[in-house]
Amino acid sequence: MADIHQILKQYWGYETFRPGQEEIITSVLKGQDTLAILPTGGGKSVCFQVPALAQEGVCVVVSPLVALMKDQVENLRKRGISAAALHAGQPERERDLILDNCVYGTTKFLYVSPERLQTELFLERVKRMTVNLLAVDEAHCISQWGYDFRPPYLEIAKLRELLPQVPVLALTASATEAVKVDIQEKLQFKEPQVFQQSFARKNLSYSVLPTEDKEGRLREILQKMPGTAIVYVRNRRRTVELADWLKRQGIKAAAYHAGLPFQTRTAAQTDWIQDRVRVIVATNAFGMGIDKPDVRLVVHLDLPDSLEAYYQEAGRAGRDGKYSYATVLLGPEDVSLLIRKTEEAYPPLETLKRVYQALANFYQLATGSGAFQSFDFDLAEFSRTYQLSPVEAHYALKQLEGEGLLQLNEGFYSPSKVSFLLGHNELYEFQILNETLEPLIKGLLRLYGGEMYTGFVKISEAGLAKHLNQPEKAIRQQLQHLHQRKVLVYEPQHDGPQVQFTAPRVEAASLPLDQKRLNQFRERALQKAQAVVGYMQNVQQCRTQQILAYFGEKSTENCRICDYCLAEKKKNRLADSKLHLEARVLSYLKKAPLHPKSLALHFSTSEQEVLGDLLQEMLESGLIRYASDGNLVKEE
Repeated sequence: MADIHQILKQYWGYETFRPGQEEIITSVLKGQDTLAILPTGGGKSVCFQVPALAQEGVCVVVSPLVALMKDQVENLRKRGISAAALHAGQPERERDLILDNCVYGTTKFLYVSPERLQTELFLERVKRMTVNLLAVDEAHCISQWGYDFRPPYLEIAKLRELLPQVPVLALTASATEAVKVDIQEKLQFKEPQVFQQSFARKNLSYSVLPTEDKEGRLREILQKMPGTAIVYVRNRRRTVELADWLKRQGIKAAAYHAGLPFQTRTAAQTDWIQDRVRVIVATNAFGMGIDKPDVRLVVHLDLPDSLEAYYQEAGRAGRDGKYSYATVLLGPEDVSLLIRKTEEAYPPLETLKRVYQALANFYQLATGSGAFQSFDFDLAEFSRTYQLSPVEAHYALKQLEGEGLLQLNEGFYSPSKVSFLLGHNELYEFQILNETLEPLIKGLLRLYGGEMYTGFVKISEAGLAKHLNQPEKAIRQQLQHLHQRKVLVYEPQHDGPQVQFTAPRVEAASLPLDQKRLNQFRERALQKAQAVVGYMQNVQQCRTQQILAYFGEKSTENCRICDYCLAEKKKNRLADSKLHLEARVLSYLKKAPLHPKSLALHFSTSEQEVLGDLLQEMLESGLIRYASDGNLVKEE
């Protein structure tokens, strides 16, 4: 077995491990099932990568996000380590070669989406592999008590039956007591082996700032606080709007969300990491697996769905150990909006069945077919075709995914977009001179509205073709022609979103859905939302203490740097200052009665700002009184 310190030095260039890493690695190398709970930026990946490199064989890594898998594979390859990933959307031939390399080749790390664990192809090949470790990333996904339950994670237990001698390392950044117990039970731990660092971040200042002008307050914060920042918003469109607004304010910013073209996302991320862009405005798709330790500020303009999600996202600030800030800008409607969104995320059973049936019809799947087939997916076209609300359809599909019936790969989401370069009048004149292109321009405006004059709008060439009764190829050619003539900017679809049926198609009426169970999930989601609300509205306790209590960690020590602690410090300083000023007032009045204006002359300008309130308090408490001549006198 190779020396773990030598491996760390050779591949990562570090002389020593971070706190907690070596103990976790040692436990794994002893063949013990291990649960590691390390905060964001705590170096979870090293905890399975080092022990896997120290032994012969392949490490199988279960990970829920395709984008995260691809990032980790790329990072390992840059270090000269052979790694590959299996996920939906790959040609069967590619998957076959990857698995062959794990059996016969030199592949050290095989990243697998949980859905792939169910396939016969994977199960047959894994029996022939020399597997040295089973690593489960984002392990909270296996728990129904977690904030992102994924039923396919339950298939890991079956994989353990095929690999009875292989230890499992479960990793997560956040887990409540119930989730910790559930992870170990579902992964069939032989005996408890839990390594957990404190959830407290001593260098991270949490704050919640109520405001009716989020953009203005954000600008003030960014102007006062130097350094790199992440701004989280819930809506993809909002990322672009806010990044553009910040740029107009003279702040270098870029937008990031899963729907942007791959090249755009990569460029924004690279510019931000290399400090060419100061602020990245993103949905929660951004941040996982990104190693940028010097983020000084994380701002949430919209409330997260859970405190687990908030802790992970806020924790992307200050990973270098230097003083950093995690701030929520709380609007007057944010609490009611969060509760409403949470309720909307759990549509009724009949809606789930209707959307599932529509999806099967959309791809013309016969009963019993479709298992593990991937299809390009356009939510707008799907919703229009079956007269569904896009929001309702989205949430229904997420619920069906949560039930393990299908998988949405939004990480590939990059639909076609159009933005007009010409104004209203110029576009009208162009249409008069180009009659053959007039139907397409009118069709764009009719289907997608005037927003194309001010920004990019997602379009569907197939939807336009159906609307105009023209071949889709002709629509694409016309859009390219308009792009070349600088009438509009046309970005064709790249690596569009995909949907995969993870089980054979069944009749919608026979879907294995349990209304009682779905109601339980809805109630848990609402409880998590209420926990977020409670945190945001609680101004009577240290923020860090609130977070620690949520995760079952007891602490009586205030962090001293959150908004509550800083306010308490200010209050105490003010109280001390008032006591000092009060003593001086009594000293002056003991010598002689004084008019308030004359008394004020004995104090500095800054002291005079609080003197009026102090005199009123002293009058009310009977320490001083007004004499008949209007002077203040000390009460005997």
